[in-house]
Amino acid sequence: MARFTLPRDLYFGKGTLAELKNLKGNRAIIVTGGSSMRKAGFLQKTESYLQEAGMEVKIIDGVEPDPSVETVMKGAEIMREFQPDWIVSIGGGSPIDAAKAMWIFYEHPEAKFEDVAKPFNIPQLRNKARFVAIPSTSGTATEVTAFSVITDYSKGIKYPLADFEITPDIAIVDHELALGMPQELTAHTGMDAITHATEAYVAALHSDFTDPLALKAIAMIKENLLKSYNGDADAREKMHYAQCLAGMAFSNALLGIVHSMAHKTGAIFHIPHGCANAIYLPYVIDYNKKVAGQRLAEIGRYLGLPGTTDDQLIDSYTSMLIDMNKQLNIPLSLKEFGVKEEDFLANLDRISNNAVLDACTGCNPRETTVDDFKKIFKAVYYGTKIDF
Repeated sequence: MARFTLPRDLYFGKGTLAELKNLKGNRAIIVTGGSSMRKAGFLQKTESYLQEAGMEVKIIDGVEPDPSVETVMKGAEIMREFQPDWIVSIGGGSPIDAAKAMWIFYEHPEAKFEDVAKPFNIPQLRNKARFVAIPSTSGTATEVTAFSVITDYSKGIKYPLADFEITPDIAIVDHELALGMPQELTAHTGMDAITHATEAYVAALHSDFTDPLALKAIAMIKENLLKSYNGDADAREKMHYAQCLAGMAFSNALLGIVHSMAHKTGAIFHIPHGCANAIYLPYVIDYNKKVAGQRLAEIGRYLGLPGTTDDQLIDSYTSMLIDMNKQLNIPLSLKEFGVKEEDFLANLDRISNNAVLDACTGCNPRETTVDDFKKIFKAVYYGTKIDF
């Protein structure tokens, strides 16, 4: 039996943040990141709308990029003291991911992180609270997904928590929040989104429900990301929707080893998640084409890229991605990113072993062993084309 799960309600378009006024409840807790939402006035609006709905409101702010297990546990403790019936998270992927994890330990303080980090092993939620996600960046799509990425810095590993229980109840996709994204963040989140859609299209659980979402997202990103990067407001709106479509696809089809590799190298080499995905994606496409060539070629065909054979269409797609990386000032290899060779080689066994264990690896269309990961990582480090 297959499953397709999304938030019950998704509000999109300018001004949809005001939908918060229509929530019914007694107490709401807002989880957010640094100061950008406060500086732009969106945090104050969120608080005001919830108060207008008749709720007592508390704010947890300062969630760091790549949120830690410690941040999650502290937030869950605050929630247990306040007892909200709504958890509202506003900002980038990090505060929303952190809030999802806080939600787990708010409702289940007895749970252990190592247990909920196992795929689809989160206990039933909505016993105390429901969840609203409001993204301010156009990439992670965590507002519609069953995923949350939390970092254990003591181990240097990012853990993707995966379970439909943490799919938000309500997503508010108001592109006004994304208009202030800086250029580099626009680039990284945009390439994160196209990675989500590409991996979803070839992932083990792709279906007739996820395929159209993935293809439409890829086409919209191809059309709008560079314009958005250069400040086009209309393109920013389209990108905010495109990344959401990609999220709907991958939350149900799942992902692949681009994300496995990004999860296991981000914390060690300090590579922003979207940047890591952008670097890895063309290499992984070349690796996966031995078993998923027909589907990867379909992407190129759908986009109208040049080529008649599958190999030609796949090469056109990877060339397109590489060209986008260049125009977005994203490095094309780990060496170009600035990872020192001695650091890379010293950690190669570690990141390869950890990548095999990542939750996303089992959904990749091609089976990938530790030795395979070592070869792929070496190709990505030195910038050599994969031909095995």
